[in-house]
Amino acid sequence: MKTAGMDVFKQQNVEDFYEIGEELGCGQFAIVKRCREKSSGLDYAAKFIKKRQSRTSRRGVSREEIEREVQILQQLQHPNIVSLHEVYENRTDVVLVLELVPGGELFDFLAEKESLCEEEATEFIKQILDGVHYLHTHQIAHFDLKPENIMLLDKNLPLPRIKLIDFGLAHRIQKGTEFRSMFGTPEFVAPEVVNFEPLGLEADMWSIGVITYILLSGASPFLGDTKLETLANISAMSYEFDEEFFSHTSELAKSFIQQLLEKNTRKRLTIQDALNHPWIKPSNPKQALDRRLSVINLDNFRRQYIRRRWQLSLRVVGLCNHWARMMKKGHRKPEDELHGCESDQEDKTEDETHQEEEQDLLNPDPPPYLC
Repeated sequence: MKTAGMDVFKQQNVEDFYEIGEELGCGQFAIVKRCREKSSGLDYAAKFIKKRQSRTSRRGVSREEIEREVQILQQLQHPNIVSLHEVYENRTDVVLVLELVPGGELFDFLAEKESLCEEEATEFIKQILDGVHYLHTHQIAHFDLKPENIMLLDKNLPLPRIKLIDFGLAHRIQKGTEFRSMFGTPEFVAPEVVNFEPLGLEADMWSIGVITYILLSGASPFLGDTKLETLANISAMSYEFDEEFFSHTSELAKSFIQQLLEKNTRKRLTIQDALNHPWIKPSNPKQALDRRLSVINLDNFRRQYIRRRWQLSLRVVGLCNHWARMMKKGHRKPEDELHGCESDQEDKTEDETHQEEEQDLLNPDPPPYLC
């Protein structure tokens, strides 16, 4: 098995081998740009990750975290998961050269459709489940499943292939080892994340439940006016199937969502359970017909989803504009301006660090890597 050692992190200038093109996205500690390999002429996505310069600093991503992401990506080879091509490193950045996924986000694609029935929707959910099944078979949890990380390889096909992206928060779950952390996007995190309880593969299944809820309605089940309210809604299991959005939704679809949005991780659907659920895999003609006849209200979907995208875009544009202003002024080096809520105090006690982790979840910056 390959490891993310120095032989993988090429100590060469990425621009000697790739032509760097336009920016595709920016995030907390990374910028993604289109690139073209000079030797082959093939296009890829170059993810420039800002390295943390000291152990006590909170600016940038630690070498350990980058190595973990690289190790996980190296081990993954599945049609529904983005692939890693090469890794380069310089003094300030690690550059992951990744498979280019140019088809845009799944939900943007669905918002442009004229009609959509549940049978069609399950074809996309099934691809997500297939990718997650591969991860979970290898005891890997993604921990950041959300619409922005579900991309299409080619949106011009009748049934585009889905690609799961952004493995910056992914972890291998070790049996017998308790893992706790407060990270992710509040809207999609499971109750065990909010409550700082041991985490496992089950957290991904909760996120799939939230994604499915949004796909069928455009509305978000737990999203509040503030991040604190969102987290409180998750912890309290405060959601419902509003008749305005779910009047044409099948009982099978609601059952699928309810069994994923289960607070008790032992009762929550596993990935295999989800793949075998009758909404995904009908066991009789009536179930198949119910799916086919249940139509998603795309007007509601577009209205609600566009509102959510607008809120996200404001946060991301604000961050990118902040970088641009600082670089133009020459006030500080770009790497010193990456984290808007950074403290100037670099040395922290363990308790202070834990308090900051909680605060970061309650008031997170834009997603770490928007691809």
